[in-house]
Amino acid sequence: MGAKLKIAGWISLGAVAGALTTMQLQATARNGLAPLPLEELQQLAAVFGMVKSDYVEPVDEKKLITDAISGMVAGLDPHSQYFDKKSFKEFREGTTGRFVGVGIEITMEDGLVKIVSPIEGSPAYRAGLKSGDLITKIDDTAVKGLTIDQAVKRMRGEPNTKVILTIFRKSESRTFPVTITREEIRVQSVRAKMVEPGYAWLRISQFQDRTVDDFVRKLEELYKQDPALKGIVLDLRNDPGGLLEGAVAVASAFLPKGAVVVSTNGQIAESKAVFKASPEFYVRRGGGDPLKRLPEAIKNVPLVVLVNEGSASASEIVAGALQDHKRAVIMGSQTFGKGSVQTVRQLTPDTALKLTTARYYTPSGRSIQAKGIMPDVMLDETPEGNVYAALRMREADLQKHLQNGDEKDEKDPAREKAREEALRRLEEEALKQQKGAGPKPLPEYGSPEDFQLQQALNRLKGKPVLVSRTAVERKPEETGAN
Repeated sequence: MGAKLKIAGWISLGAVAGALTTMQLQATARNGLAPLPLEELQQLAAVFGMVKSDYVEPVDEKKLITDAISGMVAGLDPHSQYFDKKSFKEFREGTTGRFVGVGIEITMEDGLVKIVSPIEGSPAYRAGLKSGDLITKIDDTAVKGLTIDQAVKRMRGEPNTKVILTIFRKSESRTFPVTITREEIRVQSVRAKMVEPGYAWLRISQFQDRTVDDFVRKLEELYKQDPALKGIVLDLRNDPGGLLEGAVAVASAFLPKGAVVVSTNGQIAESKAVFKASPEFYVRRGGGDPLKRLPEAIKNVPLVVLVNEGSASASEIVAGALQDHKRAVIMGSQTFGKGSVQTVRQLTPDTALKLTTARYYTPSGRSIQAKGIMPDVMLDETPEGNVYAALRMREADLQKHLQNGDEKDEKDPAREKAREEALRRLEEEALKQQKGAGPKPLPEYGSPEDFQLQQALNRLKGKPVLVSRTAVERKPEETGAN
């Protein structure tokens, strides 16, 4: 990393699966590029001229050029993006874990905004919004037809201003409005507690600027409560990712010094790098090593890592590193599969380009792009199993996703069968809900009712674990992307 400041961002309101992003604050020119395709550029100029002269009403030239840039970048893959002045400001704010909004992590489903989860303690959380809720309108604007960034912009605003979200809740088959007052959201990315004597639960909800310091502080508190910890459950479920340095630091806390955490490889020289469990790979410029404060016992304490389909990017780096070094048992379900690195190059003081520049690899050389991390032990979400797991979106479901290299040309029959079964069960549960006997909502992570946490504790204690009998690996599908 040298003298270049590299940061990574989680776009506020949460683009699903998050981002593993590096940022260079000075734009760099590329030498040795192939000659520009003059015929295509002439065609672009011709289209520009036609739109300018023949469109039904006058069009702003700068907007045309900006839209052309945005379209060019958006056509590459789901994670490359052109930042205009407003979106770049929001991107930078997102890395601090502080922003003004309603406080939800979202994705898109059938053209609507789907709530992945409300941020704990946020206005949306207090208003009772739930995972799986669909937002159909933002104030008077229909969501259908908006991009996820356009939806984010409409939900953002100034503190103490109101926004009306129209919610469709599938489980209750009803639509209703919710008025929410925007406020500054301060995401608490790390939570921890002793779940029972000798056993601790430590949850990271995303990797941001303060995550490593909070992670160390929480571990210090746990060891003060019990200096002879028998086991830790590191909970990375629904962690969409974030700062690369944060992921390297968290993995380094449990690994021997100098162990490889992750490597990256791409077309340009600076994208070829190996990150190890050493301070120079995770300490910010001018800062000290926060991991020095941790007790030596942390290197050997029995460890279970919980993951699911919402664990992406930086959280997959941690899980993959600990799995490859056999430092932890990974439990849960197959992760999201975001194995690409985005570099943000500043174009002007107010605009930037986020471009996919590399794939990342676990210490053993595995690319998890469009595949994810397969747990050592597959777990269901509840004692009754997984009702909706086959329907959840992953990297392999995104249009134009980068391929891993192992995609098949045909759809996976087992996966299609699982989807059909999940849809059938979804319809059955909807009918039950209408009769007042619908499915119970999933319990809060870390609660006594958290089934997967209880299975993780059983593993640490050497007790039997209720392993899933139905969960299978989801194979990537061919999409025609490259």
